[in-house]
Amino acid sequence: MVDMATTLFHTLTEKDKNDAIKRLIEESTPRDAFFLLAVLSVLMAVFGLLLDSVAVVIGSMLIAPLLSPILGVSLGIVMADPKLIFRSLLTIGKAVAWTVPAAAIATLLFSSQAGLDAGLNAEIIARTEPSVLFIAIAIVAGAAASFALIKPNLNASLPGVAISVAIIPPLAVTGIGLAHLDWAMMTDSFILFIVNGMAIIFASMIIFSLMNLYVKRPVADKEIAKEDAALEKEKEEASDDKQEKINEKKNKVLEKTDEILEKVEKKEKSK
Repeated sequence: MVDMATTLFHTLTEKDKNDAIKRLIEESTPRDAFFLLAVLSVLMAVFGLLLDSVAVVIGSMLIAPLLSPILGVSLGIVMADPKLIFRSLLTIGKAVAWTVPAAAIATLLFSSQAGLDAGLNAEIIARTEPSVLFIAIAIVAGAAASFALIKPNLNASLPGVAISVAIIPPLAVTGIGLAHLDWAMMTDSFILFIVNGMAIIFASMIIFSLMNLYVKRPVADKEIAKEDAALEKEKEEASDDKQEKINEKKNKVLEKTDEILEKVEKKEKSK
């Protein structure tokens, strides 16, 4: 057992650790693309739940990006880095703020086609019954996700981990509950989401500690500064581009106004 632990946690290179931290922070940066993927994944989950289709629900979890900021919270706790913790929690909070209303709107638009006006199906009900088994699944998945994150040859398994954790369907059910104004459904499904998230954080904290990632706080802080600067630059470029388009429209309006005035002047002179 000791030899196994030594092999698992002490043969990792510093480069692997640094690259994993950088990738995790990059993937949890609150960019528009992140929130778009989060909304799309929840919408797909809503459709799968309304149709009682396991395949569609699994597909929604494959494109879900929420695993990264959840692991970011865990890494921040291990590093005692409040900046990383707050940043990751803010990303999760914004994602929830976008996804739950989107799920509610999709439910209002499509629940009648799925024949769910009068009741709920098994897929939805399963996400309103938090249990110890869900916690156990999330703990195992959190450990697997955090370990696979650091091991370059295991990163391909992360989508499978996201499936087992099932953090997106509970959010979708929260939106469905909101659409139906069902307080019990909303609270039970959201509690399941929080429980899964906390279980992932707990398990990944253990793995990150065994990997001695708590000494990598300077790497994390440097990457956060880099990503935040890049994000700010993207916003400035988008703002400049928007202003440029506005100026172009103004110029076109002015040009048309000048043309009209010229025509009016010509008519006046011709008279």
